[in-house]
Amino acid sequence: MIEHNLRSNFVFAPPTDDPSAWQASTETFREALTRDFPEAFLEMSTSALRDVPVLDFEIEVEPEVFVAGTAAMPAPDYAHVSTIDVTAHAAALFARWLRDSYVPSPAGVRFLSSFVMENGDETPWSLPAAGDSMEIETVLRSHLIAARTE
Repeated sequence: MIEHNLRSNFVFAPPTDDPSAWQASTETFREALTRDFPEAFLEMSTSALRDVPVLDFEIEVEPEVFVAGTAAMPAPDYAHVSTIDVTAHAAALFARWLRDSYVPSPAGVRFLSSFVMENGDETPWSLPAAGDSMEIETVLRSHLIAARTE
């Protein structure tokens, strides 16, 4: 069984076969975060890896549970949001917000974790199109467990 406090980076992105599905931009993402998390820390910067504008953020997804991350959305056909050093629980809370409050179609979110990638698997999983954060957390944990059993 995987420990509940195992931390990983999770990356959320549109479906591989439809990279423009989100029609996302850093501006609309910033607006959504500001609307739903008025106390959010938000800062624009430039990615050192890809030389594109990114939005760094930190939000409180439930009392005393913080999620920090970076959103890169420089073009309508390129978007991803990375959460940094989070538990599956915190990532699930964020993923539910992303799916239900920002992404235009709940079936349009895939994810991958750094923990799994470190084990050589770069195959994204789909976020459940419905369900609460507990159901999402179960899928995220299954993703992490799959890396340990391969």
